[in-house]
Amino acid sequence: MTQDELKQAVARAAIDYVVDGEIIGVGTGSTANFFIDELGKIKDRVKGAVASSEATAVRLRSHGITVFDLNDVEGMTVYVDGADEITAQGAMIKGGGAALTREKIVAAAAQKFICIADGAKLVDTLGKFPLPVEVIPMAYASVTRQLAALGGQPQLRLKDGQPLVTDNGAYILDVHGLSITDPKGLESTINQIAGIVTVGLFARHGASICLLGTSEGVKKLVF
Repeated sequence: MTQDELKQAVARAAIDYVVDGEIIGVGTGSTANFFIDELGKIKDRVKGAVASSEATAVRLRSHGITVFDLNDVEGMTVYVDGADEITAQGAMIKGGGAALTREKIVAAAAQKFICIADGAKLVDTLGKFPLPVEVIPMAYASVTRQLAALGGQPQLRLKDGQPLVTDNGAYILDVHGLSITDPKGLESTINQIAGIVTVGLFARHGASICLLGTSEGVKKLVF
């Protein structure tokens, strides 16, 4: 199966966790896009969705799905999103799509985080995928030095030769060269650095369930 076929398989499987009549939290990225397309087929069963990025909101609306502001909802039963890496304990690296802060906010408001990913995203140790860190622009040089002191090699993420600007008006530092043996501890440490909006470690509040697309079918991990 191709990677896209694996993503589509887990997106379909995630529909089983959609609660009728409820508002669904929806993530950002290529795998989340497959889920949005599947959600569009059953849009009459849901009240609407909370989007983790402007791009996700546009795609949801294109399917006729009502998009709610998080401030206008009391909570959600499920949040569905992909991951750049995930461990067997449910800790994740996210942020390849530059939406890590809003993803973390929306995920925290949901009762369950359903991670959907192809099987290659399951790893023993996080860090081969560069760790995204969203940072206030005026602080990125200072934060870069402090992240380097932790043993990583931070690089400012660029788009068309200029710093990529997130939906929040911030920059992204991608930290290479880490081997993250204590995801919760590192998440707490990085979050204490002044100037950081959030770090793309989802460990303190990781996935509840992961649906992994493999050549043998969709495998379910429960954390």
